[in-house]
Amino acid sequence: QVQLVESGGGLVQAGGSLRLSCAASGSSFITNAMGWYRQAPGNQRELVATITRIGVTNYAESVKGRFTISSDVAKNTVYLQMNSLKPEDTAVYYCYAGVILRGSGPYAHWGRGTQVTVSS
Repeated sequence: QVQLVESGGGLVQAGGSLRLSCAASGSSFITNAMGWYRQAPGNQRELVATITRIGVTNYAESVKGRFTISSDVAKNTVYLQMNSLKPEDTAVYYCYAGVILRGSGPYAHWGRGTQVTVSS
């Protein structure tokens, strides 16, 4: 099995920065894409940013220019640098990976989530 472990969430004041990390671990797998989604109370889970294995990125309009996604393919790790944070960025952030396991897939895998709270 493949597991995703997130780190880097926390409490920050508006205008501040946080960096999230997510590492995928397991055996006999590769990822075709990794990314971040978020879910605020009462809302559906929404895309924040994704990055493919070859480095193509996609961002939600609400975070463009403030957040930067990057990855280390060799380490199966994805990062999210979040700058100029706003109270509306407050949510649980979930790591996502499209996993190809022993040549089959991709299959969606999710982390347990990390809380990001931005105070005004």
